[in-house]
Amino acid sequence: MESVQIVCNRCGKAFPVDGVPLINTEGAPELKEKLLSGELFLRECPHCGARNLAKWPLLYHDPAEKVMIWLSDGSADTEARMKAAVAGEEFEGYSGRIVDTPGALLEKVKIFDAGLDDIALEMAKFITRQELGKDIDLLFFNLEGADNEITLTYPEAGQMQLVRIGFNVYEDCAGILLRNPDIKKSATGLCRVDRGFVECWLK
Repeated sequence: MESVQIVCNRCGKAFPVDGVPLINTEGAPELKEKLLSGELFLRECPHCGARNLAKWPLLYHDPAEKVMIWLSDGSADTEARMKAAVAGEEFEGYSGRIVDTPGALLEKVKIFDAGLDDIALEMAKFITRQELGKDIDLLFFNLEGADNEITLTYPEAGQMQLVRIGFNVYEDCAGILLRNPDIKKSATGLCRVDRGFVECWLK
């Protein structure tokens, strides 16, 4: 167990939180369900009863899909050790990602579960931001319908807004990746694939 101290968002008092350091989807599928439901990172304050979002270093590993996601604690030394740990031949062919928040971890899991390439999806988000004319952080929500419509979300005026884009937008972005293999190559190993990653290539 990973033990961290968090401060209650209601009463301001600190309390310890124990969290699992590893989710292996083959060995403990129930932990993945808790992650997807949002329950995994929620903790009740022992002082006032408020529910708080906790965070601790966590490795998500899906051997069947060859996906590994590291929820970072922000330490450069720890990230360097994690990158070295997954650089072996046994992890060849893996999609390895670093994220900084529980929400980003959840989004990555949902993207890979939907069978999507997260780089192509980040490109589709970039295009959608340009079309909306808004400097917003879009999150993947789901892929549904006969036409595989992609739904993205973003916060505005205290509410979550939905944006639906056609699957053809994603396919066009996947085509860009095929024509520019250096983009995909730069995301090998354990790395961050986010808004900043894509904007470095597209701007």
